[in-house]
Amino acid sequence: MIREHLNPDILAPPPGYSQVVKVTDGTTIYLAGQVAWDRDRNIVGENDFEAQTRQVFHNVAEALAAVGAGFGDLVKIGIYVVDHDMEKMAIVRRVRDEIMDGITPPASTLLGVEALAVPGLMIEIDAIAVVNT
Repeated sequence: MIREHLNPDILAPPPGYSQVVKVTDGTTIYLAGQVAWDRDRNIVGENDFEAQTRQVFHNVAEALAAVGAGFGDLVKIGIYVVDHDMEKMAIVRRVRDEIMDGITPPASTLLGVEALAVPGLMIEIDAIAVVNT
C-alpha cells in the first residue's frame, strides 16, 4: 500500500492534519461515530469536554484495534463538537496531538453541531482507515 499525505502550496498550511491523503491499494475500514461511552453505555466525563474527548479517542483506538489497525492507518477523521468554540477546539487539538504524536496526520474535518444523538454527549468522531491487505 502506498499512502501520500499532501499539503499543496496553494492551500493554507493545516495545523495538525493533512489537506489530502492519497492511498493506492489496501483495505478500507469505516468507523461509525464514536462517542464518550464506556462499554456499558455510560457517559464518561459527563459535563467534562476534555474527559469526553479522551474517551472518544480511546474508543476510536479500540475500534481500530478490533481490525488490526491503529491511528497511523487513519486517512480521514470527522470531529463533531456540540456548541463548538475556540476553547473546545484547543482541547481537541491538544488531545489529538498527544495521541497522534509522531504520526503523519490524516485529513480532517471539525464541525460545530447543535446536538448529538444522546443528550450529554459533547463530541463524536468518525473515521476512515486503510490497512495493508
